[in-house]
Amino acid sequence: MTTAVMSAEQVSAIRMAHPGAFSTPWKSVKKWAPWIIALIYLVWSLWFFEIARFLDASERVWDLLRNFVVWHDMETWLYGNIYVGIAQTLAMAFLGTFLGSLGALVVGFLAARNVMPFWVVRQVIRRILDVMRGVDQLVWGLVFVRSVGLGPLAGVLAIFVSDLGTLSKLYSEAIENIDRKQVEGIKSTGAGPLAVIRYGYIPQVLPVFISQSLYFLESNTRSATILGIVGAGGIGMIIIERFRASLYDQVAFVVLNVLVLIFLIDWLSKRVRLWVIGAEAKD
Repeated sequence: MTTAVMSAEQVSAIRMAHPGAFSTPWKSVKKWAPWIIALIYLVWSLWFFEIARFLDASERVWDLLRNFVVWHDMETWLYGNIYVGIAQTLAMAFLGTFLGSLGALVVGFLAARNVMPFWVVRQVIRRILDVMRGVDQLVWGLVFVRSVGLGPLAGVLAIFVSDLGTLSKLYSEAIENIDRKQVEGIKSTGAGPLAVIRYGYIPQVLPVFISQSLYFLESNTRSATILGIVGAGGIGMIIIERFRASLYDQVAFVVLNVLVLIFLIDWLSKRVRLWVIGAEAKD
């Protein structure tokens, strides 16, 4: 039976019994309004980018790209300064990640629901972590450059504070998702709180902790480069100095070295991660 051979009363009764089967103007509005709003916002956003300026800057862009691939007077480049800067950047990333991981190993347990029973303490810790995590690492870099001066120390502190906030949250979530049976088994032997954490919690979450910290080490190597640009030392300061001097060929050389460094860290961290979990590399 179709609505064409039904009375108005029957159609009205079906509409009342099955309102979801009939289209209404309000449903159409709810379906299409988000797409229309998103399209309007996209067009409005493009207004700020002044796309026409790409045409005016095209010659400068090609000149910049040409200088990236055509290198001059390579024998005069200060390679010692470049590789010292790369070493500082790697040390900055490693030390900041290491300290952040150690701090998160403690704070993560204090922020976990199944370890810290006191709601007030747990919430205070989590809100402090929100502040650490909510402020961008670059902003922390500017804060510490102002506080302790130029140099790698400011970068280490910025990475430490940022990683402490993020890793503590990730660690606490991993702790909250452990298998409770192993913990209860340790408690049944009469073990104290520290022994329960040592033998009940840590064996389950340690591979996750190491994997997350290794990923952060790789990410922080890139971040340390950016922190150097704002005065936190390392290879970032060398990049910005070469940019200001229009030595784009040297900038390209430095960036390539940083990419190789990140590739090696990624390769090494993968091997360490597989070694920790007892697996073999497939490639």
